[in-house]
Amino acid sequence: MPLLPMTTSGTGAHPAPAASMPAATVGDAASFKVENGIVKFYFATDKADLATGSEAALAEVAKGVAAGKRAVVSGFTDATGDPARNEELAKAREAAVSAALATAGVAADKIEVKKPESITGSGSNAEARRVEVALN
Repeated sequence: MPLLPMTTSGTGAHPAPAASMPAATVGDAASFKVENGIVKFYFATDKADLATGSEAALAEVAKGVAAGKRAVVSGFTDATGDPARNEELAKAREAAVSAALATAGVAADKIEVKKPESITGSGSNAEARRVEVALN
């Protein structure tokens, strides 16, 4: 089930102008976007709070899970700061997204938290501070 292309900066969801938005639009505020079927939740520096309006993207993931898919959740951090603190922050962000998925109706046994090979995300620091949710 395809996910709707959306982005938000905390003021509500908007249709995405393209399948891929430049990372520079992310900034240091919580936001999210859907890119190539993957929901990317971005976080402010040293925060694990989801963006306002992310419920629409979470609902789309829940629909995919209801159709027989699993939600695979992976957390990333930027390259700044203490690596141990960053790892804990990645876990807290994964937990926040997993809890929000559960609130959206996704059963715990349909949520898989998968540690990426490297928790340091790619792109700018703002883009690197993210949790990705893919349907498999």
